[in-house]
Amino acid sequence: MKKWRSVAAMAAVAISALVLAACGKSSSSSTNNDGKTVVSMYMPGDKPKNYDDMIKAANKEIQKKYPKLALNMNFIGWGDYAKKYNVMVTSGDTYDIAFAQDYVTNAQKGAYADLTDLIQKYAKPAYEQVDPAYWKGVTVKDKVYAFPINANVYAQNDIAFSDEFVKKYDLDVSNVKSYQDLEPILAKFHKANPSVAGFAIGQGYKVSSRAMEFPLGNNLPFAIDATGASKKVVNIYDTAEMQKNLTTLHSYYQKGYIPQDAATSSTQYNLNDATWLARQETVGPFDYGNLTLENTAGGKKITTKPITDPFKSQAQAQVALWNVSKSSKHKAEAVQILGLLNSDKKLLNNIVWGLEGKQWKFADEKAGKIQTTSDYKPGYFLGAWMMGNNGLLYTQDSVTQKMIDQRNSDIKAAKQSAMLGFMPDTSDYKTELTNIANVMSKYSDILNTGTADPVPTIKKMDAELKTAGYDKVQAALQSQYDKFLAQ
Repeated sequence: MKKWRSVAAMAAVAISALVLAACGKSSSSSTNNDGKTVVSMYMPGDKPKNYDDMIKAANKEIQKKYPKLALNMNFIGWGDYAKKYNVMVTSGDTYDIAFAQDYVTNAQKGAYADLTDLIQKYAKPAYEQVDPAYWKGVTVKDKVYAFPINANVYAQNDIAFSDEFVKKYDLDVSNVKSYQDLEPILAKFHKANPSVAGFAIGQGYKVSSRAMEFPLGNNLPFAIDATGASKKVVNIYDTAEMQKNLTTLHSYYQKGYIPQDAATSSTQYNLNDATWLARQETVGPFDYGNLTLENTAGGKKITTKPITDPFKSQAQAQVALWNVSKSSKHKAEAVQILGLLNSDKKLLNNIVWGLEGKQWKFADEKAGKIQTTSDYKPGYFLGAWMMGNNGLLYTQDSVTQKMIDQRNSDIKAAKQSAMLGFMPDTSDYKTELTNIANVMSKYSDILNTGTADPVPTIKKMDAELKTAGYDKVQAALQSQYDKFLAQ
């Protein structure tokens, strides 16, 4: 789920980052009064309202195997996490586990503990349950620096529709396969209800191409065809498909279907709110269609339609990674915790679903079927996509065996992206990448939200990218990708 994030004032960021760094150094790997080693775990998001009960239950389960271990979770808001995490990493903070950001770059510069042998020693059962595509997608120069969450190893970007509005305005969404297909739906809705966002997007949003991967992340323009039909590293904004999609969104923007402040807005169009008709979501096999979105929305009915192709991709392999600090004083204990989160059913389910008897109860314990209660609502559980092996999760009794079999079949049948496992070495063109990032920060939001006319804007942007060193980086990436393909 996309979260539109506000940008804090620089002074506030600096102060909060320093506070975090100081707190991290004093409160991470420590020993409590019971003589137990406390492993610190930092993650983005809000602290659950039932956290005290949740962590008590989690530690009770952890201590069945490791009596001298305890886990402490630390939550940082989505809008602040990336900045504060960067301070933790660059300052050499002694935190134990953190939800990784900018994984490849940080791994290459030595910011993370090497987990290659530690995982085999302390978390091998969990390791063996993870789809091999994940390990391929996180291995940097034959080393593993993070534990991936086995979940949606492939995913598609979907347009999600609020059924409330679809039914109220008699909208036909059945044939949506592209951005272009949204035109009659958005037109009809906007005419009837212009005060609600037709296509709810904002700052940070990225338009999707059907089958493209980004070797340096989608904040930069470099892209590779996931199908392998083309082996060229290209500027995504120069492709015919991207320009067609951007032109479509610009038309929607001009007609008022997209919020007029989209390029600068940090408005969060929450799933459970009646503030949007359509939005873009990433959906994979463990989401069972729209079921996970509806759970996150507190039961609100949502219809989803895919607009991209399914690939076991580099991007999906790195969606949710947990790294251990190079400076952690308890690396082995941290990996033991990660191992349990990815192999212990009871531990994981009482975090992801909330607490048994409160947020959920068994419908059929032997079959792993549960029913949620009226207390199962946002703020009382943590996202499955980021917490542990989704293959261990209990399923609601509404999830049939046929749906589970289809999930497993779809995962098995999904193709691997041609780029899976490609880890560019950026050490020789860091200055150029900084310059390119600065250019993209100027143009990315106004292009992807439809605010700017794409053709003249891209022409102007490309000229600035060339000055920033685009050609040098493209040539280096192409050379490395050619070598990767030849292996």
